[in-house]
Amino acid sequence: MPEVKKPAATGKAILELVEKMHEEKKISRDIIFTGIESAIQLAAERHFQVEEGVLVLIDRATGEISAKVKTGDSEATDIDPVTLGRIAAQSAKQVMIQKIREAESDTVFNEFSGKKGELIQGTVTRVDAGTAIVSLGKSEALLPRSEQIPGETHHLGERVKAVVLEVRKAGQRVKIILSRCHPDFVKSLFEDEIPEIDDRTIDIRAVAREAGYRTKLAVSSIDLKVDCVGACVGVRGSRIKNIIEELNGERIDIVRWNDSLQVLIPNALSPAQISEVFTYQKLGRALVLVTEDQLSLAIGRRGQNVRLASKLVGWDIEIMTHEELAEGLERAERWFAQLPNVTEDHVQTLIGEGFLSYNDLTFLDGEGLAEFTDIPLEQAEEVIAYAEEYADHMEASVEEERAAQAAAQAEADAAAAAAVAEAEAEVEAEAAAAKAAEAAAAGEENANTLAADVSTEGETPAEVPTHEGEVVAVAAQETEPSA
Repeated sequence: MPEVKKPAATGKAILELVEKMHEEKKISRDIIFTGIESAIQLAAERHFQVEEGVLVLIDRATGEISAKVKTGDSEATDIDPVTLGRIAAQSAKQVMIQKIREAESDTVFNEFSGKKGELIQGTVTRVDAGTAIVSLGKSEALLPRSEQIPGETHHLGERVKAVVLEVRKAGQRVKIILSRCHPDFVKSLFEDEIPEIDDRTIDIRAVAREAGYRTKLAVSSIDLKVDCVGACVGVRGSRIKNIIEELNGERIDIVRWNDSLQVLIPNALSPAQISEVFTYQKLGRALVLVTEDQLSLAIGRRGQNVRLASKLVGWDIEIMTHEELAEGLERAERWFAQLPNVTEDHVQTLIGEGFLSYNDLTFLDGEGLAEFTDIPLEQAEEVIAYAEEYADHMEASVEEERAAQAAAQAEADAAAAAAVAEAEAEVEAEAAAAKAAEAAAAGEENANTLAADVSTEGETPAEVPTHEGEVVAVAAQETEPSA
């Protein structure tokens, strides 16, 4: 007959098991005790073929198990878990494994859910179809291709930095998604590299990023003695250098934050020089005026500079030259005058609030328009309906005007180029004529010189004195023909 373990020995074994799992898996002791109780309960129900009526309790201090079963109308009786048999024990083991996995999953989920947006470091254990699997100690995380910096590749054993982007449960597993593209990654790198940011002397107010290309970071300082921009850059770029290297050479613009949009927007559009800024609260739009030579710099390559500046300040930024603004105002007055129930004063009110097209009006409803124009609600709704109906027509007309202007400008440029070419041709012709005249004059002079030389051939030889005062003939005598 097999030896039955004494309750004290069983209790000690359970306590040791609970303590071991708590240390290794970082699972709460109470969760482990509850899992064991549920496992024994399920095993007992299967053994006694009952769906309920089994009660299992484990003493948290001694580890001793007490189990009771109630069948039918009879009173609950104590049972010994040892009598459950091999099948029941196996069932209990499987349930315990499941409970442990669930507890581990909950532990990992809770741990990393609190780390969203934080910078972590791990080791690449494998790369599968561009996705890097990163070991974070006892957990694994995914760094998808879409969350990697464009152009970078990761290799087995490489140490990588990233921020926790998302944590979600998938069955009993927990998926931890990392990112190196998110703006929080740049923010975390600055917090890790710049002591003044870590101790909150310098505050990162906003970050706008297009990963792999360019980032704009707005900072401010609570200490007037600390230059927030200079502290982030470091002496000769010593501090920002490490961050740029981590980002594979990504360009970083450090912007000085200001609560006034009139100051912040020009800072955000740096290095372009801004002439004037108009802000329109109802549209959430800022109209920025620049000179012609600053237009392309303010917009940036493929619109990148103005796009990032817009994200940084949280306003829609539109860049215009003074000429473009004048054209836009003239066009707005002309088209708004066609709106029903709208007077000249209403037109000026709309323009003063930054509305320059029918499309702008479609962002309002009748109530919103009536609120600041004093147009009656019913008539205001008619205005909005008209703007919605003819918005596309107005945009098409604007495009036609621009195309006509572009064609006229191209024709003018072509005419100017032709005039320049004609002038250059005339200059070249005059130069050629002058050169030909000069050549003819030189030829005539040479001919006259030759004729003079020929006319002196028959004259008496000239006599010149020698050093001794004697006279000698210098012209050769002609040889007379023989008789």
